[in-house]
Amino acid sequence: MPLLERAFPNLRGSGYVITSPQDKNYNCIAWAAGDTSRHWWPTPFSYWPPGVARELTQTAFEEAFRRLQYEPCADGGIEDRFEKVALYANQSGAPTHMARQLESGAWTSKLGLSEDIRHNSVGAVEGSIYGSVARYFRRLRSSAG
Repeated sequence: MPLLERAFPNLRGSGYVITSPQDKNYNCIAWAAGDTSRHWWPTPFSYWPPGVARELTQTAFEEAFRRLQYEPCADGGIEDRFEKVALYANQSGAPTHMARQLESGAWTSKLGLSEDIRHNSVGAVEGSIYGSVARYFRRLRSSAG
């Protein structure tokens, strides 16, 4: 069984695809934000948007993505004019991961410092490592005018 499927059992048989090699220059939060040049996390040694509290809370992550014009939304369903991201949290409510929805409705995730993958459902990376989706955010696609 591939290592990714051992770490993320919901990937098994789901049709996920590895879309890039390992890259330690960025993480899942950066990937969700569209930034492959730096690591995003609310610690002193990572990038975090100026003026956003450097704390591991859903509120801080929401504010970080508001700076990118995202707003909270109800779910991860496809909306023609919007792109979406999902914020995952552990059982304590602390953020653990983010995924970005593709125009097709599939999702893309950067798995830690490992590969990027395309997965068909937002739940494919839920489990003991990332917990479950806690919030969704959306913004108008740049092509939506």
